[in-house]
Amino acid sequence: MWESIRRWFDPRELRSVGETPDYRFSLANERTFLAWLRTGLALVAGGLAAAQFLPPLPLRHLREVIAIALLLLGGAVAVRAVDHWARTERAIRLGEELPTSRFPAILALAVGLGALLLVIAVLDRAVGGG
Repeated sequence: MWESIRRWFDPRELRSVGETPDYRFSLANERTFLAWLRTGLALVAGGLAAAQFLPPLPLRHLREVIAIALLLLGGAVAVRAVDHWARTERAIRLGEELPTSRFPAILALAVGLGALLLVIAVLDRAVGGG
């Protein structure tokens, strides 16, 4: 694990592996990384917005749980983004198959489940008159 993290900060090590690829592939990999980073930032912003602007919800501390979950998910997306970028860049340089990941599916399920829970909370508040 620490070896992988060290590689994120050592561009010389990355460039020492394999052959220099067509720059378009590296730039596409970087654009994908930046898209994931924007997703992480949006989740962090959502967490801060939930903490600051959501009214108290029917369940005690639900607002705080939502905020913390979004903040943690945003941080996880950012870390996962840099790891995937480094692994993909390495695979491109070595002419290997690109790394696969279940993370997009896990993220989609987490966001979908979170949205469903929020719908239930909003409906409970609306029907319950709270």
